[in-house]
Amino acid sequence: MRPPNSSKNSTRIISNNPGALLQFRPHHFLCSLGFQGKGYSDDFTANMVQIVDKVLRTPGGDDQKIEVVRNTDDICAPCPKRRGLRCSNQDGIEKLDKAHLRALKLDYGQVITWGEAQERIRKHVAPEGLQVICAGCQWLQYGMCEAAVRELHG
Repeated sequence: MRPPNSSKNSTRIISNNPGALLQFRPHHFLCSLGFQGKGYSDDFTANMVQIVDKVLRTPGGDDQKIEVVRNTDDICAPCPKRRGLRCSNQDGIEKLDKAHLRALKLDYGQVITWGEAQERIRKHVAPEGLQVICAGCQWLQYGMCEAAVRELHG
């Protein structure tokens, strides 16, 4: 078995073990919150459904530990835009990640729970703030993340 993210086509298997550590790029905290079953490919969408189900829809999901990582993560694993540890849009993704690091007051290498991530979003991100934090994201125009942040605040 190849290590996670070792080649363009490898896919990290998301463990059903509730204690297994997930890895997220900084912008993926808000992406997970706003996910509506759409994605870059069928494999990407299926993987994202599995991850979102684990943190949002599974009892105890708030306790799921997530490590903040600089390169590709568990969500990126099957993405057709992934190029090893990077993205075909690496500059844009790094810009998103830096904005999310600042907004959520995160650091690379930090481990937080999904519940803590939601609390950071509530505390530091207003729904209308996504226009700045997520500037350049192709999904921003659809309003899914903004609606999810509004619901989280409500």
